[in-house]
Amino acid sequence: NPMLEDAHAVECNNGTSHRHTIRTGLPELAWGQLYKGIKQSKSGKAQVDDTTGFVEGMSSVDCRLLALSGNAAALRLSEANAYLEAISQEVQETMIYGNSNSSPNEFMGIAPRFNDLGAPNGKQIIDAGGTGNDNTSIFIVTWGDSSCHTIYPKGTTAGVKREDMGKQRVNDEDGNPYYVEEEMFTQHIGVAVKDWRYVARVANIDVSALKSGSVDIYKFLRAAYYQHEGRRRSKGKTVIYCNRDVLEALDAAGTNSGASDNFARLTPMEIQGKEVMTYRGFPIRETDAIINLEARVV
Repeated sequence: NPMLEDAHAVECNNGTSHRHTIRTGLPELAWGQLYKGIKQSKSGKAQVDDTTGFVEGMSSVDCRLLALSGNAAALRLSEANAYLEAISQEVQETMIYGNSNSSPNEFMGIAPRFNDLGAPNGKQIIDAGGTGNDNTSIFIVTWGDSSCHTIYPKGTTAGVKREDMGKQRVNDEDGNPYYVEEEMFTQHIGVAVKDWRYVARVANIDVSALKSGSVDIYKFLRAAYYQHEGRRRSKGKTVIYCNRDVLEALDAAGTNSGASDNFARLTPMEIQGKEVMTYRGFPIRETDAIINLEARVV
């Protein structure tokens, strides 16, 4: 889950929600005159409450199977890994597309916040021209306390909580009892965007056109880069997220093809022991949670 690896987590300041103030405008100034007072003004601000949600799963392994396995701990770990991966994928997808307006149990992800070209933050959305329902996106996100970060409820901890529930009596589909070893997995999480200038989205990338080579993907990525405030003032860790099809297209377009194209557009970099490609110093992280079936952003 690349976003969870990169994101900075902050404890909620209001129970299961996080209240923060967003500056919507600067104070008004005036040139001074001798023997004249100073015009009173203040910056525009708005309070925003970002909420959390939680995802959970229960692993149940038949006690008889554990006894026959010869290595009960390894069998339970194998089952636990499946739940951990499922939670990771679900959380990653919700961090991007979660919409608490249409699905109240979820938290609000990044894409619904940058989904209207006419909104006040619409200039952070670069329209790549796709018109159908086979579009995808690139997201540039700066993770930090004053830009964008994940949140978790007050009094809890970030990450997945694993709790061994021990031996439990359960019933099969016929109502007959048997015993299992249970383990519960829970993760509470949300996303807060404190300064929308530190998020940029290249939306409406037509996947079919991208694969055919008819999309100038660097043109749109460059536009998003220059719209992203993180290139001028750092407020944390800035990362570019895309899926494998977009990353392959970037790699293909960045491959030198002759004397007329003798420069590299992507540069390798080692981050936490892994080699990743970078664009203008920003690492590019691949996540399949960014789908190829997005509707057009208008």
